[in-house]
Amino acid sequence: MSTKIVTIFGLGYVGLPLACLCAENGYLVYGVDIENSKVTNINNGVCPIRDGSLEKDVARLKGLINATTDGISAVQNSDIVIVCVPTPVNKESKPNLSFVESALITISKGLKPGQLIIIESTVAPGTTESLVKEILETSNYKASIDFDLAHCPERIDPGSKNWELKSIPRVVGALSSDGANRAKEFYQSILDAEIYVMSTVKAAEAVKIVENTFRDINIAFVNEMAMSFDVLDIDLIEVLEGASTKPFGFMPFFPGCGVGGHCIPVDPYYLIHAAEEYGFIHQFLNLSREINNNMPNYTIRQLMRAFDESGMNIEHSTITVLGLAYKGGVDDLRGSPALKIIPEIEKMCSNLKIFDPYVPDKSTEIDMASAIKGSDCILILTDHPEFKNILKIILDCGVKIVVDGKNIMDKNLVKNAGLIYRGIGRGL
Repeated sequence: MSTKIVTIFGLGYVGLPLACLCAENGYLVYGVDIENSKVTNINNGVCPIRDGSLEKDVARLKGLINATTDGISAVQNSDIVIVCVPTPVNKESKPNLSFVESALITISKGLKPGQLIIIESTVAPGTTESLVKEILETSNYKASIDFDLAHCPERIDPGSKNWELKSIPRVVGALSSDGANRAKEFYQSILDAEIYVMSTVKAAEAVKIVENTFRDINIAFVNEMAMSFDVLDIDLIEVLEGASTKPFGFMPFFPGCGVGGHCIPVDPYYLIHAAEEYGFIHQFLNLSREINNNMPNYTIRQLMRAFDESGMNIEHSTITVLGLAYKGGVDDLRGSPALKIIPEIEKMCSNLKIFDPYVPDKSTEIDMASAIKGSDCILILTDHPEFKNILKIILDCGVKIVVDGKNIMDKNLVKNAGLIYRGIGRGL
């Protein structure tokens, strides 16, 4: 492939691994970010994200990724430009495309004929053909004539040892067949996985929305089952294990204290609001979001029920929260249920300890031992591997209550040890 210079906008959980992958495959890489400290760290071979393999990659590829805040110059020197900036929602759960718009304005100022522009950021179907194209064409260059415009929805599983970025299949769509072929050729040059070309860019945009909406709906289903089974005194985890013995027609999802991350709790809103503009109301998607958004409150109710059962006064007790990140093995706080739960607990209990080994700067304790010592109740909000075998230290420290918001502990072992246990969907 003749193209050898790539600029990536956004050096976060998506853009930085992509930059490393491009550098590993012989591309000269520019990485654009608005954070000066992040730019400095990456240029010094220091990874700004706590991820063992990514930290090694950034250190090993020092000098091959040119991080900068000067996006215009980077674009002017590039053949391919990829946008990997965040696409969050605002307080009203409406899509916020300000980061994408800012990146596109910068790209338009450095755009030159012959370039391939790829949007990896999650956007609603139709965004590339409208907003993205419109901003880029302020350069006075025309899409599909002077430059190619494509969309390849990002796919990454942070912290996963099973799915590396290079082994995850991807889909691409573009405004023209030439653009789609160029995008496919680029991803084939860096990935060891299938690249599937969609018939339209709008279809490619919809793929990511459907992927994460599917997960959100199924998580909402088991979360509602969890609340029902707690009332019925049935262990949902046992039921799911039983249902999973069926070799066809069933896929297990698991309940928890809330849905976090940057994708699952966000992407459905992009489709909800896009459809609303055409007069269609997504009842199913809205209900799923309502159920999953309620799980932090349900977890707090489980905590209060456990204290009622114990007879202890929650106000004068000591509670230890284990976990701040939205998923185990990472330091990512985006959308974490813990950020909703902790402020509510602080209103009820003045003696609150917090520990997350991956997020030490926001922890009140330096290690597990100091976090658990002197506590009456352990509240688990992240499924870090470090939290899965802590029963002995809990017993040694005289803890009375375990509220397991991620269902990672053995319920029977905890209860047989004489502790009060509450999970999500684990029965009474």
